[in-house]
Amino acid sequence: MTITFKAPSADKAELETGSAFTPRFDEHGLVTAVVTDAKDGELLMVAHMNAEALALTVETGIAHYWSRSRKALWKKGETSGNLQTVVEMRTDCDQDAVWLKVSVAGHDATCHTGRRSCFYRTVSNGPDGATLAITGGAPQFDPAAVYRKN
Repeated sequence: MTITFKAPSADKAELETGSAFTPRFDEHGLVTAVVTDAKDGELLMVAHMNAEALALTVETGIAHYWSRSRKALWKKGETSGNLQTVVEMRTDCDQDAVWLKVSVAGHDATCHTGRRSCFYRTVSNGPDGATLAITGGAPQFDPAAVYRKN
C-alpha cells in the first residue's frame, strides 16, 4: 500500500483543525522535518522530506528524508546502523512542517560526524564576531569507518 497525500484544503479551519493529513509541500516539493529524541526531547536534526519520503516514513515507521545535496531519497541510518524508529509524528498548524519523535538504534547517534545530535556547537558573540564551540560531546562512532567511500 502506498500512501498518497491530498492537496491541502483551502479552508483554513479544515487545515488547522480537521483530521485529514494534507502536508503543504514547498515550491521544491519538500516539508521541513524537525527530529527529536523520544526519550529526552533533545533536538537531533532538521531535514526535509518529499512526498515519497514522508509516505515511506508513515508506512514503515522508519524515518526517510530527501537529501537536497545528493538529490536522493535517504533512509536515515541505513549505512550507519543508527536507524530512526518513529515513536510519534506531528504536524504544525498549517501542515508545512513535521516533528518526528524518534528512537535511534545502534550508537544512538544521529549526526554524520558521529555525534548524537547535529546541534553539537554553540554560537557566541566574541570580540572578533560570532564563534563556535563544541559543547555536544565527543563522537560516538568513527564516521570514516562507517561511511567508507566505494
